Amino acid sequence: MKQMIQSLKGTRDFYPYEMAVRNWLYENIRKVSESYGYQEWEGPFLESIELYAAKSGEELVKEQSFVFPDRGGDLITLRPELTPTLARMVAQRQKQLVYPLRWWTWGPCWRYERPQKGRAREFFQWNIDLIGVDTPEADAEAVAMAAGFLKAVGLTPDQVMILVNNRRLMEEELHALNVRPEKRSEVFRIIDRRDKLPAAQWVELALFSGLSQVQVDGLVALLSNQELWRKSERLVAFFAALEAMGVSEYVRFAPHIIRGLDYYTGIVFESWDRDGEFRAVLGGGRYDNLVSDVGGDPIPAVGFAMGDLVATLLLQKFGCIPPILGQSPAEVLVTVFDQSSVAASLAIASDLRSAGLKVALYPEATKLARQFKYGDRMGIPLAVVQGPDERLAGQIGVKNLTTGEQINLPISQAAAAIRQMLAPE
Repeated sequence: MKQMIQSLKGTRDFYPYEMAVRNWLYENIRKVSESYGYQEWEGPFLESIELYAAKSGEELVKEQSFVFPDRGGDLITLRPELTPTLARMVAQRQKQLVYPLRWWTWGPCWRYERPQKGRAREFFQWNIDLIGVDTPEADAEAVAMAAGFLKAVGLTPDQVMILVNNRRLMEEELHALNVRPEKRSEVFRIIDRRDKLPAAQWVELALFSGLSQVQVDGLVALLSNQELWRKSERLVAFFAALEAMGVSEYVRFAPHIIRGLDYYTGIVFESWDRDGEFRAVLGGGRYDNLVSDVGGDPIPAVGFAMGDLVATLLLQKFGCIPPILGQSPAEVLVTVFDQSSVAASLAIASDLRSAGLKVALYPEATKLARQFKYGDRMGIPLAVVQGPDERLAGQIGVKNLTTGEQINLPISQAAAAIRQMLAPE
């Protein structure tokens, strides 16, 4: 018995339904991105590992990247994320670009992670980036776009929220707790793990890192203070901007949100389902130093990324994915009455396509009931039939596969009549 060859661990096969969902996500992403005036871009799938070693953090570089030598011995990687590629591209043409840049992209990324629900080694990612502006309103625009997407796909604030914090505010608070500057990155990583560990284990981790009991107690109190944002003029202006844009119901302050990547310099945010069933749907923040870290001049930037895996799971959970996805795009099924009708059916299908209709031709002469059943299962609304009597009269029969009703039409009027039948009432 032959062994079935399986797909590689952590990769996905996109059958027509899964491909339709992916394309539906892309269409909504494009609409939201373009509604804010953002331009689409793309970068290479392969990058030098040095690009990520610059600022992404050791875990991403050493543990999660697919790294291998090219034939010249240089280490390259399948891109694990898109923001460093964006920073490199901006740095390369920094003097030629028109600022502020409003760029978006949607493409595949790869991370060597343990596959589980909502996590794979190959995934698609939406990136939004606003480069060249350092204002609370720019931060708010990025978050408003994230909220705009959630709203566009039918997710409500009762189902999902965007949680916001500011690293500069947290640095000031860590300074007040006498945490040394060189230790703050480590403490940020500890804060980022707060929701990933039981409370007692998290406290043990903080103490093991070298924090005193007083500092740990102060940190626990800090992470419980939901009014902390009022101490930051930047966050006060940020929330005022969100209110003006009409999306504040999707957003709230959360002092434990810190983000794991090292390149964030200010605001950080993540979107989570309220039930806490999944990983973060999207996340991002301000990264004012990344372009200079890859060789360019310093320039402010803010943005976010969203992977398709968790987003799709969340949309399935709340019934937001349209039920028609995965059906045939054909509007009309042209049937083949018998073997002598093949040429006539081919001609009818060709004429209807020339008139702008989406047409599938059944590929063989078989029982009409079988052809109708196929069309119905594929979600094709209409079927065209031409038997000997219709052919002699210069007509075709058009059958509604949902209701079973059928009308005969002159071939010359068929395309216009079919378009009218397909028009929404």
